[in-house]
Amino acid sequence: MSSVMIVGPGKMGLALGHALLQEEAVRELTVCGRRPEPPAHPIFTQGMARYVFGLEAPSAGTRAVFLAVPEGAVPEVAHALGAQGPAPEGAAAFHLSGWMGTGVLEPLHAAGYAVGAFHPLQVVAHPVTAAQRLPGSYIAVTGSPAAFSVARNLADAMGARTLEVPETWKTKYHAATVMAADMIPALLDAACRILERAGVPHEDALPALLPLVSGVLANISESGIERALAGPIPDADLETISLHLRALDDDDRRLYATIGREVARLSASEHGNTSLHALIERFDAELGALT
Repeated sequence: MSSVMIVGPGKMGLALGHALLQEEAVRELTVCGRRPEPPAHPIFTQGMARYVFGLEAPSAGTRAVFLAVPEGAVPEVAHALGAQGPAPEGAAAFHLSGWMGTGVLEPLHAAGYAVGAFHPLQVVAHPVTAAQRLPGSYIAVTGSPAAFSVARNLADAMGARTLEVPETWKTKYHAATVMAADMIPALLDAACRILERAGVPHEDALPALLPLVSGVLANISESGIERALAGPIPDADLETISLHLRALDDDDRRLYATIGREVARLSASEHGNTSLHALIERFDAELGALT
């Protein structure tokens, strides 16, 4: 086990630190913050980590430093940490951004750190509960071979898995994660709104849909995306789909047709059902009429 420093006791920094400690992936954890007192978090209230007001040079034996700060502050913090002196032997420094390259860490590279990006593919909404989700998740890593080695060792010790993402493809990678993490909730919100317009009470809409969504995710996990598809779109039920489109207002119809077209395209590529091509044309016509 090694020592780790986290700069920034926000949700992601605290969740990452907590996960590393819970999985006994690190021997010592130091967290640097801008407030005189640490936040009320188990890693501090239970004496699991050391809190530092301000910024200090990592101690000898520190294997990794994570800049868990807002993306706009990464260059400033990298410069400030680089000014603290040379890197401990074999140390790597990481930011946690999904889209930023490693160039912003140049002051740390100049100080002797291997540099990289360490981006957990997990939603961190709460600094305590998120620590339970990081083990078993994937970590996208960009950086030098030395930085990737440090990141992989820590991820393995934490019970996570690593994805090596080349610097040139980080923007595409991040777009994919945003589609998975942010657009699914937006689609579910639209489904709740339509349910309410169908007479379902507001307080019942989301609870009614969550078991359905959980079932879909379970099917995807067990059988893959294509085999989890079910319903009138994969069945090429043009009559039912037409009824749906007529029942929706313009904004919801546009969303239904856009996502429905992708479901039909995916189903056609999986099953080769020629009837699905007619359904794709129906969606295209609907989208063309709405532009």
